[in-house]
Amino acid sequence: MYRRQFVNNYIKAFLGVSFFPVNNILSLINKNLFLQSSILINNQRINRNLDKLKSFGKNKDGGIDRLAFSDADRDARKYVIKLMEDAGLSVTIDTAANIIGRMDGKESKLKTIMIGSHIDSVIRGGNYDGQVGSLGAIEVVKTMNENNIQLRHPIEVVIFSNEEGGKTGSRAMANLVEDFELNIVTDSGHTIGKGLSLNGGDPNNLVDASRGSNSLAGYLELHIEQGEVLDRKQIDIGIVEGIVGIKRWNVLVEGKTNHAGTTPMKDRSDSLVAASSFIQNVYSTAKSIEGTQVATVGRIKASPGAPNVIPGETRLSLEIRDLEMDKIDMLFDAFQKKSEEISFSYNVDFQFDQFYVSEAAPTDQNFRSIIDRSAKDLGLKSYRMPSGAGHDAQSIAKLAPVGMIFIPSINGVSHSPKEFSTPMQIINGVNVLFRSLRSLDGLLD
Repeated sequence: MYRRQFVNNYIKAFLGVSFFPVNNILSLINKNLFLQSSILINNQRINRNLDKLKSFGKNKDGGIDRLAFSDADRDARKYVIKLMEDAGLSVTIDTAANIIGRMDGKESKLKTIMIGSHIDSVIRGGNYDGQVGSLGAIEVVKTMNENNIQLRHPIEVVIFSNEEGGKTGSRAMANLVEDFELNIVTDSGHTIGKGLSLNGGDPNNLVDASRGSNSLAGYLELHIEQGEVLDRKQIDIGIVEGIVGIKRWNVLVEGKTNHAGTTPMKDRSDSLVAASSFIQNVYSTAKSIEGTQVATVGRIKASPGAPNVIPGETRLSLEIRDLEMDKIDMLFDAFQKKSEEISFSYNVDFQFDQFYVSEAAPTDQNFRSIIDRSAKDLGLKSYRMPSGAGHDAQSIAKLAPVGMIFIPSINGVSHSPKEFSTPMQIINGVNVLFRSLRSLDGLLD
């Protein structure tokens, strides 16, 4: 079924007919398909380009501090733009500071297929998160141009802006960015609005970066797993079934500030002790339920923060992730109910302020099948799995069907200078991206 549909689409695209009356036409096409399917990306070039990209924002630990809107980010963007132009792409920057390289297709009326990722990092980040997918997408187009391959659909390679700081670029494409976000101060020291301007965007006209739901045929993203499943199972390619939803809250625990030496234990309203009880409950509750949900308290600050003063106020973060938004809400309700018990026990008050939502995004079943077939055709082992990390594909899923390809992260390490995927694993991933894109071109629309 898959092969027949692919051949029919190929005939229609290249010969202008939707049927083949004689066997010699089919033989000719099968030969052409075989010749094109044997083409692979340039192994040395993709890894050489990644090595060069590592130099922008390189830190003493061997990782990178390429924060969105930093000088290192801008320098890396210039390098990537040059690679895109060398690959034959026509490059522009939209109002959300996304770098967009376009290659026309044979059929101008068809919707665009988008590929890409991001190149910004967290503080003390690694050299592969986002970067493999970004330079891998450029390598795919470079390989097509070198082999005179032009797809039916227009292709856009997109390097999304500020992925690590809230997926600003991809969310702007889906018209999801709220006005208040432009005033958020990022780790670069700039607000998001100022950073977009510095990177060639226009925060005053951010709506111009949005895409209509009829503009894209689909989006395909290659990424490192950022977990240990593929590495532990010795699997070459992960086929992402969906990207988890994320909700985050700021939590304020209010007790009473008092002298640590003169206030009896029974009379205390210690916000930090109450917060610690809450954190333990978050961990134990999330762990006790069947499923892939996770809940994390990643930040905590007690005030006034003196060794001889009972903390009267403690602020912490709460994050919950799962493929089902209803389960996220169920967990939060359980945590909030437990906070009421803790409030009574420790004579404190809890306040919850939600500040971030990223909806769960299932990937498209056809995309999964195509990625699976592409991996198998290359002799690679594949495995279907969820993504526990957020990605730009999550935003674009609001506009079009999406697919994601994972390659292993050695020992499951990510967001760290020790983040690593082998050159061969990178080559495998980019080749799967290359084959999957060409298969999608024959099947979409």
